[in-house]
Amino acid sequence: MMPSDSVVARKGRQRQRYHNNLRLVSGCIPYRLTNAKDAEDCGCGNVRENMRRIQVLMVSSPNRDDLVFPKGGWEDDETREEAACREALEEAGVRGIIKEIPLGDWEFRSKSKQKMICSPQAQEGVCKGYMFALEVTEVLDTWPEQQNRDRRWLNIKEAFELCRYEWMREALEAFLRVMEADEMRKADLTTEDEKKIAGMPMPDEVVEECQEINKSSSNSSTSCTSTSHHPAVVNHITTSFTSWHSKCNIYIASQEGGC
Repeated sequence: MMPSDSVVARKGRQRQRYHNNLRLVSGCIPYRLTNAKDAEDCGCGNVRENMRRIQVLMVSSPNRDDLVFPKGGWEDDETREEAACREALEEAGVRGIIKEIPLGDWEFRSKSKQKMICSPQAQEGVCKGYMFALEVTEVLDTWPEQQNRDRRWLNIKEAFELCRYEWMREALEAFLRVMEADEMRKADLTTEDEKKIAGMPMPDEVVEECQEINKSSSNSSTSCTSTSHHPAVVNHITTSFTSWHSKCNIYIASQEGGC
């Protein structure tokens, strides 16, 4: 955990934003990936396994047992993203990297304030909330609202069960879709990169070196580290003599009419 800073939670609504008589709120779903050994093996491939590793951070409210994600009023001197990060720091004591595209927006009325009017500008406490995903990079030992809030790291199933509001569960569903899409995109990019490298012709100097290596002692363990080679070939082919030797055999066989 990281040491705390002298951060004080904002109070009052002098700078609160409103739109169409709705109080504007910004929040986030803080998350982290656990170690692979701590995650339950679902046997569904890397993407699903990575999804299993996700934990989200939720906080309690005073005198309540259920949990919520950090959120609060979006004020007129900050962006929605800045407001979400501030609320994560004040309510949950975490900092991180926020995804700039929101998970969505929801209109709601807090159950605890259904009978209250937040402001002459607001519709009986009705709010419009924007939610973001926040990858946690720092966890503070102390934070501004720790006297009134507990925080808990939860797996996705636990979060759904303990989440107080239906609209927050919808935000959690949107979060999962975004995270799975990111994992699929990473997997697809890796596959496409490998395909491009596999189909890339070797530069002449690499071919010559391959041929020399193939003629030399096959039990050599020397790695090829020449910086004159094509960067993609260096990164993906020349990590060790074993990979070099395999690539060379395939190339030479193709040149000689082999497989």
